[in-house]
Amino acid sequence: MKIASRFENFPPYTPIEPFEVLSARLGRSPQDIIKLDANENPYGPSPRVRTALAEMPFPHIYPDPESRELRAALSTFAGISEEYILAGAGADELIDLVVRVLLEAGDRVINCPPTFGMYSFDTLLNAGSLVEIVRNADFSLNLPAICKAVREFKPKILFLTTPNNPDGNFPSPAEIDTLLNLPVLVVIDEAYIEFADTEHSLGRSISRIKQVPEKKNLVILRTFSKWAGLAGLRIGYGAFPRWLMPTLWKAKQPYNVNVAASTAAMASLADLDYLSNNVKKIQMERERLSNRLKEIPFLKVFPSQANFILCQVLDRPGIELKNNLAARGVLVRHYQSALLSNYIRISVGKPGDTDVIISALKEMI
Repeated sequence: MKIASRFENFPPYTPIEPFEVLSARLGRSPQDIIKLDANENPYGPSPRVRTALAEMPFPHIYPDPESRELRAALSTFAGISEEYILAGAGADELIDLVVRVLLEAGDRVINCPPTFGMYSFDTLLNAGSLVEIVRNADFSLNLPAICKAVREFKPKILFLTTPNNPDGNFPSPAEIDTLLNLPVLVVIDEAYIEFADTEHSLGRSISRIKQVPEKKNLVILRTFSKWAGLAGLRIGYGAFPRWLMPTLWKAKQPYNVNVAASTAAMASLADLDYLSNNVKKIQMERERLSNRLKEIPFLKVFPSQANFILCQVLDRPGIELKNNLAARGVLVRHYQSALLSNYIRISVGKPGDTDVIISALKEMI
């Protein structure tokens, strides 16, 4: 037997590890670890989620393959007909599903690094070809280069995160409109949009999801991982143009959303005021963390509209700073890529987490 040739030099995705693994590695209890490396919600899920999970009536029965109850609730929440909605095991599953059903070997996908690594991962996994349009120095989109690449390479898909991960930059409405006028399927990943919403409507005031029925080239992806604190349960959803939905239904795994994840998502949608308040607290702490990080002379702090802050490390290797923080029980994200080798990304935690990381950083001045 022989492995497919495209896997000979296939770059693996580097995931973040859970508390039990980190606890053993660092020799610290989970309570002594300040985990700011994976953009998780420090406040966790709604209390209604824990109650609903404890009272699940049918965990021994296979889940609804069409997630009908969840999709109906999502339709009300997002303001779009459920016929456009597909639920998934996190937005990650839906990214892979879109790429899998659209790409033939060698088909091109536009990616705008630095950005979320699953776009390039799934493109290569499905034998696609990447056209990488590197962002500007301030992490804004290189819009002229993207437009030129669409004309030249005729890609099937263009991926865009709003706000972008790892920097928190949010493209302007005009920039997004320009992309939607291009002859390419634009997949907008709104994983962090709730934290960019100044109207505190959990992203609904600025999401593009209501445009999906009128735009044949628009896909919107959303997740419960961040704003609802359900990262461990893997639950997300997407809105897709009508022409794409029949193929997605055929191609997805039959029972892709488990009953616990669906139950937790439904309970979250029934407790929006509680979760919105948590988002407000994270937004407030983001501003405080940003201001405190600016006190550290060896960091250049980038503005963010997400639940994390990217910093350029000015006077030492970024990996060295990451390791020194880890030795103090503070975990931040560092990247191996050339574009981000001297950067760290810090998730927004609770106020006490901010105090600990600032104290640790000041010890290194």
